[in-house]
Amino acid sequence: MCDSELQDEEREALLSIYEGDKAFKQLNSTTYQYKYGEDNDFRSFLLEIIWHDKYPTKKPTVSMDTFYNKHILQKVKDKIIAHVEAEAEQWLGYGMTYTLFQSVQEHLSELIEEQPDTIADISIQTNKLTISTGDSKDEASKKPKKSSLQNHRKDVVGTRSIVKVKNLEGGTGSILLNIYRKLE
Repeated sequence: MCDSELQDEEREALLSIYEGDKAFKQLNSTTYQYKYGEDNDFRSFLLEIIWHDKYPTKKPTVSMDTFYNKHILQKVKDKIIAHVEAEAEQWLGYGMTYTLFQSVQEHLSELIEEQPDTIADISIQTNKLTISTGDSKDEASKKPKKSSLQNHRKDVVGTRSIVKVKNLEGGTGSILLNIYRKLE
């Protein structure tokens, strides 16, 4: 059988096996996702498997680069991907998507053991905060802006700052903070 025939058979089997399973999603004829954990759980993630023309003769592409996974530490993502790719090596030439999803399920606790349970745990891993106030422009050239708060609350003033965060793994990100204080 050629790769495209094997893909057709596997696609049919996957849709049959996962019928009614809300954790499984087929994005298109070659891209499949499975969600592990519950929404709003900091250990929940989405695993994506993408078939290419030579699948299953060659390994599929394994991805965790989805917005849903923004809270997952990079080292945890790397560990999950490495596990799936190692498992895929054993199944070359055979339909393996179901097997790969199941392997992650079976090893889930060890794969996510380094992932914090809560956002508080994630913030503990932050080792440097810097605030960028945007003062690089000449203050005289700025036009005064009317505060959007003036029309709503006369007794409150707000400030908006972008906080750049660097975590222990060397990755960076930005957080937009809106800070309000009551005028006396």
